[in-house]
Amino acid sequence: MTQVWSEDDRLLPVTVIEAGPCVVTQVKTRSATVRAVQIGFGFIKEAKVNKPMAGHFAKAKVEAKKYLAEIRLGADDNMKLGQTIGVDVFEGAKQVHVSGVSKGKGFAGVMKRYNFKGGPGGHGSHFHRALVPSVSGATRPVFKGSSSLVIWLRDGHVKNLDIVKIDVEQNLLLVKGAVPAPRARC
Repeated sequence: MTQVWSEDDRLLPVTVIEAGPCVVTQVKTRSATVRAVQIGFGFIKEAKVNKPMAGHFAKAKVEAKKYLAEIRLGADDNMKLGQTIGVDVFEGAKQVHVSGVSKGKGFAGVMKRYNFKGGPGGHGSHFHRALVPSVSGATRPVFKGSSSLVIWLRDGHVKNLDIVKIDVEQNLLLVKGAVPAPRARC
């Protein structure tokens, strides 16, 4: 993350995302309405690629890529095998949806995961870091994978982030706010 000045002289916190160049490594057509492409990003040495993936890249006639992802296409989108996709595809967009992989924190308690306060510390209390049920289980169910108080919190997906700037020469996308990911290595 960093910060940039906006046109109206406000300091905005932004996340710099390297968004390309990506290469189409496979075109998938499941039916007439469901179409997708597999894109690859990042450099990897040929010696680190196993034989099935080396054959996959050789069939597409592209260099080996470190990361692969699948993107669904619309009815009017037309992409070909080996086509390069840059950050210029975001030129007309004002907002993006970002999904990332955050650092694994293991089985975290509610104080660490949801910033709950905890109970009193003295006078023989045995309730320090545990979750207090806000409602009886008989009246309303507690959904799996969520706390009983904070059901809406989900990690890894951020929607409607504003695009602040697009740098086509360096393939950088600056979005307002934070995205779920560990700090990148330089």
